[in-house]
Amino acid sequence: MLEKKETQYEKVVLIGLVTQKQSEEKLTEYMDELEFLTFTAGAEVAARFTQKVDKPDPKFFVGSGKLNEILDYVIEHNIDTLIFDDELSPSQLKNIEKVVERKVIDRTQLILDIFAQRAQTSYARTQVELAQYQYLLPRLTRMWTHLERQRGGIGMRGPGETEIETDRRIIRDRITLLKEKLKVVDKQMATQRKNRGQLVRVALVGYTNVGKSTLMNVLSKSDVFAEDKLFATLDTTVRKVVIGNLPFLLTDTVGFIRKLPTQLIESFKSTLDEVREADLLVHVADISHESFEDHVNSVNEILAEIDSKDKPTVMVFNKIDNFSYVKKAEDDLSEMKFENYSLEDWKRTWMSKSEYKTLFISATENDNLEELRKTIYEEVKDIHTKRFPYNNFLFQYYDDEGVDEDLNEEKED
Repeated sequence: MLEKKETQYEKVVLIGLVTQKQSEEKLTEYMDELEFLTFTAGAEVAARFTQKVDKPDPKFFVGSGKLNEILDYVIEHNIDTLIFDDELSPSQLKNIEKVVERKVIDRTQLILDIFAQRAQTSYARTQVELAQYQYLLPRLTRMWTHLERQRGGIGMRGPGETEIETDRRIIRDRITLLKEKLKVVDKQMATQRKNRGQLVRVALVGYTNVGKSTLMNVLSKSDVFAEDKLFATLDTTVRKVVIGNLPFLLTDTVGFIRKLPTQLIESFKSTLDEVREADLLVHVADISHESFEDHVNSVNEILAEIDSKDKPTVMVFNKIDNFSYVKKAEDDLSEMKFENYSLEDWKRTWMSKSEYKTLFISATENDNLEELRKTIYEEVKDIHTKRFPYNNFLFQYYDDEGVDEDLNEEKED
């Protein structure tokens, strides 16, 4: 009988810096997130290396002594890959690879790799491919080894062209082609959005892995892919939802993340258009995550970048079933930590003063979902009555045969 072979995971080490702009506590959060990203990409973290410096070393990112320490470890433990928590410059990548003679990637490349794995439709794959080429273009010198000039001879005299220049030209042409392809699809998607009639549009936004797709499934009674990994959903999914007698469109969007690569923001512009054109945002946060406040701020920053921060919003704190706390003893005078705040404590903080309606739910356990449905109903009704104050109210404007139940705009070619 044949024995099953165990899955071989790529072994990696993670590397990050404590700097003037990034505290040790903040680095720990980022490194935890980087480890989750690594797990999502299908690799196994063998060790973490951190260093305190004023600013990243321009040559090796870390100091040369720390790099030698890392090199000793990767040789001894047969490590395949080094992953850095920040985006490395092309020269840093080249210098580090020359020393360690192993694969070196940064946070940006790791996120791009996960996006490439997760992209299901041709449109999402085109977006990811564009972002990868934009990232790759300035880094060709480290990835191509055939950098010598072509040999001389008949027809080869004159200035000539190095192979690296040829490769750059090919990639620039490919980038232009992909941008043109996306423009065509963007126009089609813009037309689709216009053809959705007078239905109010609601978009789920939030940090990655906070439960947006699970909430989408519960509210729309559909089967959108959801998994406890980062970026489980890349493709924008749109469903018609009816609460009471009020139909509206609900959109599930790609999750945001801290240090989101600029290439992805640019290439996923059309996906973000769903957020830009939404009438109401449902901002979902994971209340059980100790960094949920940072996550909320990160999402708000990206919403501000795409001119969507001032839209009507419902703030939803999900995963209350995972929330737990340790009550401090009365004689304990130490500083309160995240683990010492109860759910009631949080409700009395800035959340009670928020300009948005704030709800606490569990999408998996159906806790307080009726309250969420009622809140969304009231918000959508308010938007609709302002837009159509007289004869176009609720089902009067809705043609059941004119709107597809499944408005998922991402289709395979």
